[in-house]
Amino acid sequence: MSTDRPSFRHPQAARNTAGFTRKDYEGAISTLCAGCGHDSATNAIIQACFELAIEPHRVAKMSGIGCSSKTPAYFLGRSHGFNSVHGRMPSVATGANMANRDLLYIGISGDGDTASIGMGQFAHALRRNLNLNYICMNNGCYGLTKGQDSATADRGSAGKKGVPNPYSAIDLCELAIELGASYVARGFSGDKQQLVPLIKGAFAHSGLAFIDIISPCVTFNNTATSTKSYEYVREHIEATNTFDFIPLQQEILAHYPEGTSQEVVMHDGSIIHLHKTDAGRDVTNRRKAVDSLEEEKAKGRLLTGLLYVNQNIMETHDIINSTLRPLNSLTEADLCPGNTALQKINAGLR
Repeated sequence: MSTDRPSFRHPQAARNTAGFTRKDYEGAISTLCAGCGHDSATNAIIQACFELAIEPHRVAKMSGIGCSSKTPAYFLGRSHGFNSVHGRMPSVATGANMANRDLLYIGISGDGDTASIGMGQFAHALRRNLNLNYICMNNGCYGLTKGQDSATADRGSAGKKGVPNPYSAIDLCELAIELGASYVARGFSGDKQQLVPLIKGAFAHSGLAFIDIISPCVTFNNTATSTKSYEYVREHIEATNTFDFIPLQQEILAHYPEGTSQEVVMHDGSIIHLHKTDAGRDVTNRRKAVDSLEEEKAKGRLLTGLLYVNQNIMETHDIINSTLRPLNSLTEADLCPGNTALQKINAGLR
């Protein structure tokens, strides 16, 4: 079976402002199960990149191990990529990020890769507020090893084997908010209309942007007793808000009634307009964001949308005052400023 897409390009295909067609953002043909939510999430990433006119060669894709970590092969085939070992995507992404801060980093992970073997790596990337778009495709099971419950499977939820999960679930969004992520959202792979703006907002954000995408496993965890199934999510989904993402270069046309909207300005000048279904929810308030997740969880509902954003926090490069230039462009003069500079440093330590 070939994993290469046809090379034919329609001569009249629409192009974005960077001159690329949507096909330019695709990758190899997916080898995941037909109907897998991960493919829908991948298509949302492709659509977001196309609409934002991101240059593919300025993107670096990082992943670990799992069904989700295979997906970088299926989008942005002309970008940089590195498939690391299980649970170690954040450390590899950190190293690449420190070497070249000019690229857009997309880290793809899964609930096993993030909430189990990679939990320590995930936690430290959060607290450092690494400038990384961390996307977790969350299906509540280990799809590559026959569907065992993952750490995000809800207590009492049962997959294909029919045995209810006896353990409490880890809520990755709550964890991300508590440990320092500055942009936290949750989406559903089956709701592209909501998911694409969430991804576009993350790409415009400076700092760690975490998106938890509920992405049902059609093979092992799409039963009526599973809380990560298509049926359950569609019946229990609750959105924090509807919103528009307006890139800096576009005219702002969003209009909402007084008292029901909130404007969030991203680091690149882009704007997210939130139309809140509940006026009491404030996505810039860390405590209220966690409370909202707990309140909906108590009702058996899955809260989606933009959950939390902090516009006034420094990302890792600002915290450590790193160089603005890629490390491979630094010369000996940059790295070894000479004896005079060394004497000044030594004098300052006396």
